[in-house]
Amino acid sequence: MSEIINLIWITLLPFLELRASIPYGIFSTNLHWLTVFLICVITNIILAPIIYFLLDNFVHLFIRIKFIDRIYQKIVVRTQRKVHKSVEKYGVLGLALFIGVPLPGSGVYSGALAAYLLGFRKRDFFLAAVIGVLIAGIIVLLVSLLGNGAWDIFVKSVELV
Repeated sequence: MSEIINLIWITLLPFLELRASIPYGIFSTNLHWLTVFLICVITNIILAPIIYFLLDNFVHLFIRIKFIDRIYQKIVVRTQRKVHKSVEKYGVLGLALFIGVPLPGSGVYSGALAAYLLGFRKRDFFLAAVIGVLIAGIIVLLVSLLGNGAWDIFVKSVELV
């Protein structure tokens, strides 16, 4: 049970999420890889609406302060207007890919912030988060399971005699 709790805690950590929890679960626990995958992905999916909800309520508290509201209006609202066409064009799929590519700075936390700042509806963000988390989970799982052999898929091996 403590292995599962550790997986959940690592998945909940910003900037680590699935990129750390899946490899930890596969290499440092006695859990089956499918169990690790399901625990980590479900935890990350559940995290998405919680972060969006907290962010939505947190920002509203701070923009009550006039100084912060002026900065918010100047930076965020102007940015929203500028990127509106891109959001319209790529929408949920673009956000899902942003969340799903397991690179530093991407993931549910940064995806929720981006979705909030870009004015995504909660339902659209949640759909993008589910798709993105599944993409990230599958990528990290495959790299973890295949290890060094992951590159063999893309590179032909040549033996020298």
